[in-house]
Amino acid sequence: MQKADREMRCSFCGRGQPEVEKFIASPNGNAFICEDCINICGEILNGEKTTPVLAQKLLLPKDIKKHLDDYIIGQDSAKIVLSVAVYNHYKKINYNLKSKAENKIELDKSNILLVGPTGSGKTLLAKTLAKILQVPFAMCDATTITETGYVGEDVESVLSKLLVNAGGDVKKAQTGIVYIDEIDKIAKKNENRQLPKDPAGEGVQQALLKIIEGTIANVPIASSRKTPYQESVSMDTSNILFICGGAFVGLDNIVAERTKRHNLGFSSAEDTAICSPSILPQDLIKFGLIPEFVGRLPVVSKLEKLTSQDLQEILVKPKNSLIKQFKEMMLIDGIKLNVSESAIEQISSDAIKLGDGARGLRTILENTMLDAMFKLPNTDVKSVTLVAKDKKIECITSQSSSSNNISFSNIWHLKN
Repeated sequence: MQKADREMRCSFCGRGQPEVEKFIASPNGNAFICEDCINICGEILNGEKTTPVLAQKLLLPKDIKKHLDDYIIGQDSAKIVLSVAVYNHYKKINYNLKSKAENKIELDKSNILLVGPTGSGKTLLAKTLAKILQVPFAMCDATTITETGYVGEDVESVLSKLLVNAGGDVKKAQTGIVYIDEIDKIAKKNENRQLPKDPAGEGVQQALLKIIEGTIANVPIASSRKTPYQESVSMDTSNILFICGGAFVGLDNIVAERTKRHNLGFSSAEDTAICSPSILPQDLIKFGLIPEFVGRLPVVSKLEKLTSQDLQEILVKPKNSLIKQFKEMMLIDGIKLNVSESAIEQISSDAIKLGDGARGLRTILENTMLDAMFKLPNTDVKSVTLVAKDKKIECITSQSSSSNNISFSNIWHLKN
């Protein structure tokens, strides 16, 4: 390698002096390569090319949370935990790619466990994270997974979904996010709890353990169950981020017993918020998860039960809020949808009674709007307003040329 003593330009990257200090010249002196391009070529030849795993620059934790705030109301503590965990995960991947070439220490990944009531936003958080980071995303229900040889989906099926969502790009799929819902339903039974069913609990945990901690799995190219003649590809799960979620009914009692506190949670089976003390590994093990499985989910975050005020904000504030979605759908037919404050309050109040968290909001809106969405397209109705009267949600129409209002049979009323 020689010191550049005249104007030279790298034949690979096109940079010249003074951007690059040292060049190597070809024997005839007509071509040059800079020291940076030499290093890159060396990495390629050694199979250690360290390209970033994300399509965009890795966002800082505070920036990730800011994006989450645009789509998800409340759950600030969970957002912070997830933002830091996801940032660290992809930072570790980039570091490990470099450490292999430089013989540095490799950093282990930290998968995530989300604990919270039904409809508190666990699935939405995972989906939104994948959308923000622009990485492939797949989800499955843990109760549909069975041990190899039994009827149902095997653990590789979720990897197959991830591969499909990555457009068949194995390398891209290997840095995606997988969300496994209802993970609490595969806990072992114990003397303190009775599960409605036990889908091979410990066996399924053992099967999931292998792909969660990192292994080379044979994944069917199609998203169907494997057959002896089905083509498959090898996928390394070491850099896939696994997020598991569940309601964990009764875990609050286990935590309270450990801390010798009174149960500050909720009494019904649907109410699963965890009281203030932190959830420790021994709590999850006592609940019925095997120690090895708990050890692969070191980041645990609690989601709180949504309040009526939270649900009101969820209806209107997020970028893709339900009210905005329904307004856009009606506008396609040339109809303006208005929603009164009284209707918003009544919808959120009824959703609390349904006990499904934010999921109940869509149920109520779909039922309320069903008759209007059936009758109003291709009419002279220009607007429809949702109002609440006597704890009932009704649709009132406004027409351009006719004074006769269209009557609706779908008046939402949740009886106590």
